[in-house]
Formats: sequence, C-alpha cells, structure tokens
Amino acid sequence: WFDTYFNLFSLGKWCRHCGIKDLHLALNGAGRIVLTVGVDTPAARGRVQRRVLRRLTLDLSARIDLSDFVATHLGSGTIWFAVTAKADSTLETAAWQTRQAPLRTPSLVLAITTYRREAAVRRSVAKFERFMERTDIASHLHLVVVDNGQSANITRSAHVTPILNENLGGSGGFARGLIEAKAREASHCLFMDDDAAVHMDSIDRTWRFLAWAKDPDTAVAGAMSIAAEKWALWENGALFDSHCIPLHLGTDLRDPNQAAMLDFTSTDDRPHNFYGGWWFFAFPVAIARHMPFPFFVRGDDISFSLVHDFNTVTLPGVLSFQDQDFANKESLNTLYLDLRSHLAHHLALPSMDIGLWRSLRIVWWFFARSAVQLHYDTLDALNLSFGDTLEGPDFFEKHADMSERRADLNQLGRDEVWKPIPPGAAPPKTRHWFNPDRVLVRWFLQFTLNAHMLPFFAAYGNRVVLKPGQRGQLHLCWGAAQITYWDDETGQFFTVTHSKRRLLRATIVLLRQSWRFCWNYRRLKADWRSGYNRLTTPDWWHKRLRLT
Repeated sequence: WFDTYFNLFSLGKWCRHCGIKDLHLALNGAGRIVLTVGVDTPAARGRVQRRVLRRLTLDLSARIDLSDFVATHLGSGTIWFAVTAKADSTLETAAWQTRQAPLRTPSLVLAITTYRREAAVRRSVAKFERFMERTDIASHLHLVVVDNGQSANITRSAHVTPILNENLGGSGGFARGLIEAKAREASHCLFMDDDAAVHMDSIDRTWRFLAWAKDPDTAVAGAMSIAAEKWALWENGALFDSHCIPLHLGTDLRDPNQAAMLDFTSTDDRPHNFYGGWWFFAFPVAIARHMPFPFFVRGDDISFSLVHDFNTVTLPGVLSFQDQDFANKESLNTLYLDLRSHLAHHLALPSMDIGLWRSLRIVWWFFARSAVQLHYDTLDALNLSFGDTLEGPDFFEKHADMSERRADLNQLGRDEVWKPIPPGAAPPKTRHWFNPDRVLVRWFLQFTLNAHMLPFFAAYGNRVVLKPGQRGQLHLCWGAAQITYWDDETGQFFTVTHSKRRLLRATIVLLRQSWRFCWNYRRLKADWRSGYNRLTTPDWWHKRLRLT
C-alpha cells in the first residue's frame, strides 16, 4: 500500500498551484501484479471518502494514464495505489509523472548553516554527494555550507562550497548563504539545518514543484517531526500570533486517513501570519527583498516569512527530522531569545501590529509561566530580554554576535543549571498536598499566584519530580514548592525551590520596564520599523560580514 504521508500524491496542490492536467503512474520491475489506484476526498467529521479508480492485472513495467480522472476531479483529493503480486514479482521504482512541460528550470542553492556540529554536517554533505551521483537534476543544485564555527573542514567539490563565517548565529549564517545564492544567480534558495536530516527525495520533490508552479512567488516549507518518533508530526508549518502555533501537531503520518486529512486541510489559502521553519525552507531569491534580521537565533525564520509575501506550500513527504523536541531544548537562554523576537515581530512588522496592551501581555505571559514553574533564573533572563527589546534594533546591531549577552546569561544561571547525578543517587521522593487536577484547588492556586501569597509555603508545598520533556507542562507545577528535573538518560538533574523574595525582586523590575514600554510605545514601534528595514538590507550584511 502506498497511501501514507511519503507516497500519496497531492492532487489538490499540484492542480491548484501547478495546473497539472496530465498525470501518469509509472511502475518499473518484473513479474505480474494486480494494481489498485484510488482517491481519497474529504468527508464529514474529519474522515475521508475512499474510492477505487482503477483495478488492473498487468505485467511490470507499466505506465497508467490517470489524466481523465484529473480532468473530472480537478483540484481535490489525494491519489494512492496498492500492489498485489500475482506470482514472484519485484517492484523496483514507482513515480508520478506528467507530460506537461515545466514552466521554469530552477537553479537551487541549498544553504546549510553549522556551528561545531562537525560529524553531523559531514554526514549531510556525504549524503548530498551520493544523491548528486544519481539524480537527474544535479546540474541545477549546489550546496553551500556556511561554517560559523570554522571547524567542519568540509571538502570543496563541484557540488559543494564551504564558506568560513564569523559566528553571527543562524541569522548571520543564512544571510551569508543567501548572499552566495545571489552571487551564483540562483533562482531559488533552500535553507536547511546543519544535520539536514531529510530524505534526499524531499529536495527532488521541492525542485520539481517549483519548476511547475504557476506563481513565481511560490515557496516550499518542509514539515518537521522528532527523530525519536518519526511518525508523529510536530508541525506542518505554523502560525504566529503572540506566540508560535504549530499546525497539525501530533498527526500520525502512518495513518492513511490522517495523512489525507493533513493534505486536505493544508491546501487552503494561508493566512498572513503563516511561516515556515528554516530546517527546510525553499523560496524564490528575486522576491526576497529583506535579508534575515540579526536575531542571532530564534525568530529569524518567523520574521523572514512574515515580512515577505511568499505563496508558501507544504508538500507530502517534504519533512525534516529533529534530534530533540522543543520541550527538551527549553532553557533560560531560549526563553530570553524567544521573548525578544516575539515582541520584535509585532513591533517591527506593520502586518503584525497588535497594539500596546496585547504586546505587553506577551511579556507578562512569559513571566507568569516561568513564575509558576519556580524558574526564577529565567525571570531574570526575561527581564534582561525585555530591557534589550526596549533598546530598539540598535541593540541587535551592536550585539549581532551575542557574545556579551551569552556571558551575561551564563552568569544568571544559578539554580537552573544541569548537574551530574551523584553515583547511586535516586530521584527525590514526591509529595502532593495540593491536587491541581481539582478545579477549586487549581483556582485557589491561581488566585494566590501558585501559593506565592501563602505564608511558609516552602515548608508544606508539593515536591515534584519531572522529566526534561515535561518542562513546559504547567499543570504539573501548580502547588509545587520544589521541582526537580531528573534525566536518567544524560545522568543530570537540577532543582528549583519556592522563593517569595526572588519573585518579588523580579516583579519590581518587570513593573518598571512595563512602564517604560507603555510610555515609549509609539516611539519604540517607529524605531523598530525603521531599524528593521535598515538591518535587513544586503548592504548592512555585506558590511557586517566584512564582504565589502
């Protein structure tokens, strides 16, 4: 059966965006088979309607014309096929084909930014080189590896160009990759993570979709799943509205019904706040009027999508596998970076303007969330992030390499620092006096700011032990006076403890900065809009990267 995420054909997307009217299924192999070709279309209540289009007994190799079906069902559904052997048979390849000529021949530069992940990026380059030996589009592809750590030692070849670069984070690395794509007069650029954990066929599918796309502004955003659970989708693109909203989270890519519904619901027009992650994002170079903003990391891909009017499409089988999920990556460093970029999107981009109070609510939401978790080091980092945003885009220009801020953040980490588990030690015992699953108890805890208003709470509050991946699950933290994060896999832990004094001190700083934000909001927004335009020009990046 070829009816799951990596094998089905998105009739809706290929018809709508590429005008495909001629479609064939080509099978190569030996033996005699029964071939079933079917279509899934949307039905009620999140289900699909499945119909068989063809059932044929034939000898391999074969080519089946499906154009008559496309003509009568233009722009809807997904097509799949199944093969049953009648005798000893071998199916070697299968492909969806068309006799329609492509509208363009994309010249695609793949840009990978890496920083001291030498083994991972070398594997990715080796995989790409092997792909170039067998693909028929090799002459239209070139890989640029921007080495921010200047340590990967990538060998230059006919298909691969390594570039040593100053460490200005992902923003600086991808800006350098885009500059190289323009210098090579590439029509399209594909940003990818340094581990490039994608099937090479994703690159092939992306190139061909761009070749047939009717709209020259078409971009392709890759989906993402976690390497430990490759079948579970993390996001198929995302929305940004005060925070990141992953689309289709948890979809089981092995389930034909879910895979078809994923394609149906992602074929509709995208809202203005849709964006694609830079683990896999291919776009036309000509309409990229802005370079990446120098966020260093976190938020650069969001603003790049939001500031451009790409016609962004997601495709079945175009997906990147991440080593860790985002919950495991959360720390005071990532939250510092997240808060300032979240505010910047709404301050700098006119299409994302949400006004003073909704913007301020973003800050207080970040703050309240960490207070519930007893992450007081993070509260200090969030105040630092808020203060840096109040300095406007000039701060980002002066601190493009983040060296000073990284040192400051390292000093802030007192309690939220992973430490080795002592030999033979066991996790501390849990204790639950407050049950947050009870509605009245949870309301009481919320009213008292997770018991920060209760006297001597550190003596009788819950003692909780969590795994690293549970760091963002707030419901587990309600009523806790002590939280221990325990990781048996890495042999590390850290413990945070209820402290009224630290919360009060951080809240006073937050109130002062909130007043500054309100008082200076109009001027700050104007500074961000003009500064964003200035710091996303090729001239600024050429000068910052010392290329002129």
